[in-house]
Amino acid sequence: MSSNETAPTSEQIAADARQAAVSDEIAIEFDHVTKTYKLYKDDKQRFASIFWGKKKRELVASINANDDLSFRIRKGEAVAFLGSNGAGKSTALKMVTGVAYPTKGTVTVNGHVSALLELTAGFDKSLTGRENIYLRGQALGFTKEQLEELVPKTVEFADLGVYIDQPIRMYSSGMKARLGFGFAVSSDPEILVVDEALAVGDKKFREKCYARVREIMEDEKVTVLFVTHSSSAAEEFCQRGIVLDHGRKLFDGTIEEASAFYEAM
Repeated sequence: MSSNETAPTSEQIAADARQAAVSDEIAIEFDHVTKTYKLYKDDKQRFASIFWGKKKRELVASINANDDLSFRIRKGEAVAFLGSNGAGKSTALKMVTGVAYPTKGTVTVNGHVSALLELTAGFDKSLTGRENIYLRGQALGFTKEQLEELVPKTVEFADLGVYIDQPIRMYSSGMKARLGFGFAVSSDPEILVVDEALAVGDKKFREKCYARVREIMEDEKVTVLFVTHSSSAAEEFCQRGIVLDHGRKLFDGTIEEASAFYEAM
């Protein structure tokens, strides 16, 4: 190395390693995907829309949260979704996780997904924390052997003490979030979906959460989708950026190019 050259940073080395590990195999594909939400005057009209025709319902508006959205993400890529509130980032990732489904188009996902989005969704309040780990794992198709490894890891990470064997109805919202986060980061995902706005528990536990997310995101074998408003955060973790606005894709390229495009908007 010449005296004029600078040594690569640890971040650059990690980025190069991830780029080299990117496979040609497709992890996620959106093919002309549109997600439409219908807005009604009130809950009665929304309920009526399920059972009766147009004459019995009063539709206020239809909004395309995602509008003819197409992209491919290869296994091992780390991709940031950039955009302001209402750009369609969260809607797209909900379709990746299976929480929502497209109105038009096709979403293809190849691999086990772990999402740090809606942590407490799907818990049964009558079951204990430990029982809910088993329930969620079985719902995701985990084998008995996988559950035997997953449960103690989740229990240890959530650090709920004796409450782990108490019904969820006794948990505070923070305790439920800790359990949900512990499950998400202990399940060894092939695809990790992260919302940077996520904040769980007290300062000490948040630091523990961020450290674990960073560890997963640095694994070159894991495909990462990162939702953010911050270009600097995106550049730290990702090599590619997709800029969304009002549900449409405006730009797709390197993270440096995507950040510059987003900042100029």
